[in-house]
Amino acid sequence: MLKHNLNNSYYTNTNTSVRNLLLVPKPFFSGGGNASSAVITRKNPIINIKTRRNRVVLRRRSASTGVKAVLTADEKSTTTVKAVVTVLQTVGGALTHLGLSRGIDDIVDVFGKTLLVELVAAELDPKSGLEKATIQSYARRTGKDDNETYYETTFEIPNEFGEIGAVLIQNGHLKEMFIKNIVFNDSIEITCNSWIHPKSSNPEKRVFFSNKSYLPTETPSGLEKYRQKELEALRGDGRGERKTADRIYDYDFYNDIGDPDSDDDLARPVLGGPDHPYPRRCRTGRPRTKKDPLSESPSSKIYVPRDEAFSEVKNMTFSANTVYSALHALVPSLQSTVLSSDGFPHFTAIDTLFNEGIELPNNPTTGLLGNIIPRLVKAIADSDNVLHFETPEFIDRDKFAWFRDAEFARETLAGVNPCCIKLVTEWPLKSNLDPEVYGPAESAITTELVELEIGGCTTVEKALEQKTLFMLDYHDVFLPYVSKVRQLKGTTLYGSRTLFYLTSCGTLRPVAIELTRPPIDGKPQWKQAFTPSWDATGVWLWRLAKSHVLAHDSGYHQLVSHWMRTHCSTEPYIIATNRQLSAMHPIYRFLHPHLRYTMEINALARGALINANGIIESAFSPGKYSMELSSDAYDQLWQFNLEALPADLIHRGIAVEDPTAPHGLKLAIEDYPYANDGLLIWDAIKQWVTDYVTYYYQEPSLVNSDSELQAWWTEIRTVGHGDK
Repeated sequence: MLKHNLNNSYYTNTNTSVRNLLLVPKPFFSGGGNASSAVITRKNPIINIKTRRNRVVLRRRSASTGVKAVLTADEKSTTTVKAVVTVLQTVGGALTHLGLSRGIDDIVDVFGKTLLVELVAAELDPKSGLEKATIQSYARRTGKDDNETYYETTFEIPNEFGEIGAVLIQNGHLKEMFIKNIVFNDSIEITCNSWIHPKSSNPEKRVFFSNKSYLPTETPSGLEKYRQKELEALRGDGRGERKTADRIYDYDFYNDIGDPDSDDDLARPVLGGPDHPYPRRCRTGRPRTKKDPLSESPSSKIYVPRDEAFSEVKNMTFSANTVYSALHALVPSLQSTVLSSDGFPHFTAIDTLFNEGIELPNNPTTGLLGNIIPRLVKAIADSDNVLHFETPEFIDRDKFAWFRDAEFARETLAGVNPCCIKLVTEWPLKSNLDPEVYGPAESAITTELVELEIGGCTTVEKALEQKTLFMLDYHDVFLPYVSKVRQLKGTTLYGSRTLFYLTSCGTLRPVAIELTRPPIDGKPQWKQAFTPSWDATGVWLWRLAKSHVLAHDSGYHQLVSHWMRTHCSTEPYIIATNRQLSAMHPIYRFLHPHLRYTMEINALARGALINANGIIESAFSPGKYSMELSSDAYDQLWQFNLEALPADLIHRGIAVEDPTAPHGLKLAIEDYPYANDGLLIWDAIKQWVTDYVTYYYQEPSLVNSDSELQAWWTEIRTVGHGDK
């Protein structure tokens, strides 16, 4: 008689002695328990392994639970199991497996002593309470298919060994290798997707756990030591400079974006700590600069833990080094060819990007720009090495669309940065900055001015009551930097507020734009409100005011909405996930596919995008103060419990809770594509996460007793985002 144990998700036989050969995933997963294929299903087959004439016979039948490998005690004392290890030819592998070392590795492979595979029993010996002896075998290279190389071996597994809980691997090659998976008897998979260092550089064997997930208190007794040891290895000791092959996750400040040793003007403040609060990034341990002992020396190759690096050749069109080289080739060309010392001399000069193109240096990496940024690059002519940018579609349809107020308003809801518009809840508008430093707090957008624009529709008082006044507010974020930015050559900056009115047909109409400059060089504060106009001078002043707002909006999007709120704020979660959650933890397996490669992208950004004199500083109005500005935005505006989309919409006054409305929210602006589409995605993710989490945490006490989960959340709050 068979009984299904829901908590352990395998079948037990009450009449015979069952020896389970391999721990398998809970039935929540399909596809062998790979976290990247976490599809909610219970339609996995049962696989019974039985011996017959010294070979293994697989029997499949449909069932409502996960994969199971069993062997009855009355058949044979051992079971023969074949294991196939798949090694992926990767970006790193393609580069590191060349030359003499690769040749030696090929020769050694012939003798079959290059890849040691070792099976670890899930449970301790019930009699002695000690670990059972592992079962070792060398895998021999047997074939190659496209970008995959296969190593095979067989094991004779005694019945008393019990379930296989983990596999240890030791790489006998001279170079690292990327292990994709280990498959037993063509049926049961252990997912690896990891780099394996050569034993000559580190004799420690790598452990890979079965695809079955366990909360800490459920860990099989034979795996407890390996679970803890692997986490300790990933945390490191916080000392020394990290090497390329390391798999160590640790925290540090953003102290590597400046380069004071090259030029005093390239010095940048350390981001992180009480002066400039910021999320933490991955520690690299590079030497400090000579002029600033708090800053790390820059490097063309920034460390990330080895498994965070780009790897799959088929799915990657570029490597980090390619992007780095190509961007460094492109930016000087943009500066010298398109931009004068004072920026674009006039609006139509921007058309040069699309019509005339940019002459590029003779650099082989620039030919890859079309692959790297295909939505921007139209073509690179081989004959003259000229880069043409793709014309934006809406400019193709209407070259002067950006002039129009309707398009200007539409972009606040469906443009590059639809994340900042908010409801006006207080009147008159006021700044929260110190008036002793920045001048009077009252806005230049007055009641009289607004009612002159919307007077035929309503009053300011009624508009506030009816919730039809909205605003883009970049006043207090930008104003503290206006004086410093204006000292930079060829640029200027204001603080800005833009007021919109929601019309009866549900569209926004821009009402007024305020530009503000604080007291500078003995001059008092200057501020002026601009409104739509009919006279020629007023029309162009209004267009210029809109251009400043669009510059603020796009800069804020890249620095805050995109970089800080997305990439930068996520990195502490990635570090903590690897330091505190075991690879067999269900939450680790759930998060890992979504976190991968983010640290590599962030490292690339520190080397070429957000670094001193990098692309961000060269392209955005705040210039060298761009990252410092993002730090202030993090300090003033970022709050974890407001980052969820529904909470963000409610906080900005764009939505209110309404159980009768779709997604439980009633939107203040019905035609708001960012919210309309975003809430569909949010609800789908929420349902998926809820189903997954409640499967493993059926009681709240399980959350409280989960030591790894509690340590994970504590470290995120007190270290990764410790400044908050």
